[in-house]
Amino acid sequence: MRNSFLSNIPPVTKNLIIINFIAWFATYVLQMRGIFDMQTTALGLHYWAADNFNPAQLLTYMFLHGSFEHVFFNMFALFMFGIVIERFWGGKRFLIYYFVCGIGAGLVQEIFWTVEFHSLANAFSQAINSGLSEPLMHFQEMFTITGNLPVQQMIELKSQLYNSFITIGASGAVFGILLAFGWLFPHQKIYLYFLIPMPARIFVILYGIFELFFGVANFSGDHIAHFAHLGGMLFGLILILWWRKKDKNADEFRF
Repeated sequence: MRNSFLSNIPPVTKNLIIINFIAWFATYVLQMRGIFDMQTTALGLHYWAADNFNPAQLLTYMFLHGSFEHVFFNMFALFMFGIVIERFWGGKRFLIYYFVCGIGAGLVQEIFWTVEFHSLANAFSQAINSGLSEPLMHFQEMFTITGNLPVQQMIELKSQLYNSFITIGASGAVFGILLAFGWLFPHQKIYLYFLIPMPARIFVILYGIFELFFGVANFSGDHIAHFAHLGGMLFGLILILWWRKKDKNADEFRF
């Protein structure tokens, strides 16, 4: 008797994929019915200074996705690379690695937001302390701010701005999985856009460079959390190196 397709997927990878699709479907249904928005009010990762921030969001944000395409491509990558890595490492180590990469990606995103909002926070603080408000031209695309505003309105505006920045998705964890694949199987061929073959090691390096470039460039209209992706790869690399040092059999780690 042939084994079913699902039975051939290792349990951790399979359950992560199932949970992510269930979470996406639940989010979609609740939003369509106007019952509850899991992304903006509770489970999406908010800026640490926002009213809606909760430390648990560093875990929950990984299971939320904004569209079917978003969840599909993340889970497709998890399926392609996670199966191989889970069979190589075992379920326990693979699950730890997945969550470390995802949480690490969230922490890096928080650091990026903190740096990005530093000047804004100073401007708001000075305005609130002085009781005056000058136009904040840098954010005029998001809010129309003209003239002087009452102190309470400035405080509410600052809170509204912070609450508007949210990150969701398993991409940070998936990028960590991609790095692990390139580390463990550096010469395995990966097809860029399903057309261009290249060694996994080169693929990972190029992807990291592209993410750094787009993150630093910060193109207008680009709402992708590039530094979160890099954070997932960074924390994945740190964990791999720590395991390599800890394990007696270091030959299983290679680049």
